[in-house]
Amino acid sequence: MNTAERIEAFVTLGSFLEQFTNDDIKETNHPLNKEFHQEFSLLIEQAHLENAWFTPKHVRMSIKGICTFLKTDKLKNWLATYSISENNTNKRVAVIMAGNIPMVGFHDMLCVLISGHHFIGKLSSKDNRLLDFIAKILTKINPEFAELILFKQDRLKGNQDFDAIIATGSNNSARYFEAYFSKYPHIIRRNRNSVALIAGNESQEELYELGKDVFQYFGLGCRNVSKLYVPENYDITKILDAWQDYAPALDHNKYANNYDYQRSLYLMNAIKHYDNGFLLVKEDTALSTPISVLNYEHYKDIKTVKAQLEACNEDIQCIVGEIGNKPIPFGKAQQPELNDYADNVDTMAFLCQLNS
Repeated sequence: MNTAERIEAFVTLGSFLEQFTNDDIKETNHPLNKEFHQEFSLLIEQAHLENAWFTPKHVRMSIKGICTFLKTDKLKNWLATYSISENNTNKRVAVIMAGNIPMVGFHDMLCVLISGHHFIGKLSSKDNRLLDFIAKILTKINPEFAELILFKQDRLKGNQDFDAIIATGSNNSARYFEAYFSKYPHIIRRNRNSVALIAGNESQEELYELGKDVFQYFGLGCRNVSKLYVPENYDITKILDAWQDYAPALDHNKYANNYDYQRSLYLMNAIKHYDNGFLLVKEDTALSTPISVLNYEHYKDIKTVKAQLEACNEDIQCIVGEIGNKPIPFGKAQQPELNDYADNVDTMAFLCQLNS
């Protein structure tokens, strides 16, 4: 399979997935529908039975994000900056995937396969069906993928199984990965959080869009905003008022349980906070927060904030807001482009170096 054929396969996959990006799934005349449409529709609707956080809405949201970059021009432009092997290689790349949001490992899977390598996936127990199904669709599109895609249930055993590895996990598991896989070419990812910089002159619409960065996927993604930096004397209630439309988050039982628990802790310990009925907001220097909690911190000088964020760069996934060094518009944190690599580590450059 050459590069053009790989691109064509993923574009075909994208055109199939496009049917599942809205609440009202409408079947088209796509050639893959007869074999896969009904089963994939059911998988989307039932994903929450195995992982309660994977609501149909959020699975479709993840699919929509994937579809935005499975376009011929985007894939070609992305790959043009790399020395991609024209033919399939004999390199086996293992990918240990997270399971915090639906199909979060798709981008790694795409990178490995489109670079011509063999993909060995270790799925999270929290997300172990969706990408496996995607692999079946790819194999139907181009049968050569059957020799290039393998999902393993048992423990990875080094060079018996793979030549390089990409692993994503918690800080604790990352320390284990570093020790166990240090002798192999590797990318090891840890916990990270995202923040938003507030200038103070944002419109209501902009603040509403920021709410997407906080509430999408219930805040479980590393690209979800967990902390705000706001100007001195900024009225934080302006933001809370703009987010009233996100109240349905509380309809989710697990989110509601987290909210009730954290609220009880704050009240019992007399911790000062804001509460709009479904989100708790408190002034705190910490980047990481529990589910249903958002931290904020005042600043006097934006340059000082940027220097502060640069100093803790290893803990930050992305910075949202037009006054950031690499601005990500409000509402776009969970819509990364192909070259928005996790932890700012160029996955494709890593994969291309395996051939040298």
